[in-house]
Amino acid sequence: MTTLRTEPVQRGLETLARSGLGWRAFAEQATELLGAAVPFDAACIGPVDPDTGLLTGSVKRNLGDEMDAEFLRHEYVTDEVNLFLALARREHPVGILEDDTGGDPRRSSRHREVFVPHWALDHEMRAAALADGTPWAAVALYRSGAAGGFSPAEAAFLARMAPTIALGVRAGLVTAVVAGAADERAAPLVGPAVLVVEEDDSVSRLSPAAEVRLAELGGTGWGALPNPVAAITAAARALAAGRLGTVPRLRVRTPAGEWLVVHAAPLSGPDGRPRQVVVTIEEARPPEIVPLVVAALGLTGREQEVVAGVLQGESTQEISRALHLSPWTVQDHLKAVFEKAGVGSRRELVARVFFDHYAQRLSDRIAPGGFFAGA
Repeated sequence: MTTLRTEPVQRGLETLARSGLGWRAFAEQATELLGAAVPFDAACIGPVDPDTGLLTGSVKRNLGDEMDAEFLRHEYVTDEVNLFLALARREHPVGILEDDTGGDPRRSSRHREVFVPHWALDHEMRAAALADGTPWAAVALYRSGAAGGFSPAEAAFLARMAPTIALGVRAGLVTAVVAGAADERAAPLVGPAVLVVEEDDSVSRLSPAAEVRLAELGGTGWGALPNPVAAITAAARALAAGRLGTVPRLRVRTPAGEWLVVHAAPLSGPDGRPRQVVVTIEEARPPEIVPLVVAALGLTGREQEVVAGVLQGESTQEISRALHLSPWTVQDHLKAVFEKAGVGSRRELVARVFFDHYAQRLSDRIAPGGFFAGA
C-alpha cells in the first residue's frame, strides 16, 4: 500500500507535539494524523515508564479493552517477537511482524491468540518511541488481511515520526491538569493499597485503599484491572519466569494529576511454583517524580544540573561554583531552561517542576521522607 501525504502529517505531528496537550488528547490526535499517511484498521498509542519501559496506559482506535490483561501477558510473559522492550534497543525501533517472522506471523503468540481470533487483524507494525535515547511511548498499527501488509516505506515513515510521538507523550505526561478534572477522591484511604492477583488475572484479595487507588486509575478490583496494574502484574510474572531481571515498578499519573508508584512481586506456593502476584500502589515521593518531570522538559544534561541547584535553593554563585561555570553561563542555562519550561522566574520553575504535580495536595502536611501526611 502506497504511503500518502507524509509531509503534511509530519508537520502536523510536530505542531501537535508542541501544543501542550495531555498525553491522552495528544495520542488521540496523533493516531488520527498517522492514519492519513499510514492507513490502518486499528491502532494503539500508550505511554511507558522511561526507567522500566513498562506500559502505563493506552489510547486505542477500533480495539476494545476486554483483552488488555491477555495482551499484556503475551507482551511480557509469552511472546518473543517485536516486543516493545526489545524494539527500544534497536537502532531503528520499528518492526513489521510479517517481515520479522520470516513471513510466518503465527510465530507471535499475541498474533495467533489475540489479534487474529478476536479482531481479525492479520498485519502488525509497531514502534518504540524514544526521545533523547529514552523510551516514552509505544505505537502499534494493525490491518486486516484484505487491507494488505505494511511496507518498508511505511516503516521508515513511522521510524521518522516515533521521536516526535515520544516528545508529544513526554510533554503530555507532565502537562497541567485541566480545570475540573481534579475532583476530590471518592473515598478516604484506609491503610496501604495492596491487592493479590491470581493466575487467571482475577483479584482474590485487596485492601480498602486498593479499591480507591484502582478507581483512580480507571479500573476496579472485581472487574478489569486498569492498564498500569495489568502491566505490572504481567511484568511480575516475567520476573518469575526469568524474562525480567529486576522487580517491576512503574510511575503513573492519575486523571486528577496525582503521581503513583506501582510495584509488584510474584508469590510462590509450597511447591515453589509462582501462583499469585502481589501489587502495591503508593503515593509517589518527590524524589521519584522530580527527575521524570525534569526529563520531560527536554533539558540538556547541564541544564538538568542547573535545575537541580535551583530546586535545592542554591544561588547563581553557588551553582556556578559547584558546576565550575561562570555566573553568566549559569544565567544563560537558566534562560534556556525557563524557555523550555514556559516560565519566567526561579519561583515559577520550582512550581512547574514540583508543585504542579502535587497541586491537589498542597493543603496537606508533608511528612518526613516526602509523603503527604493528611490535613
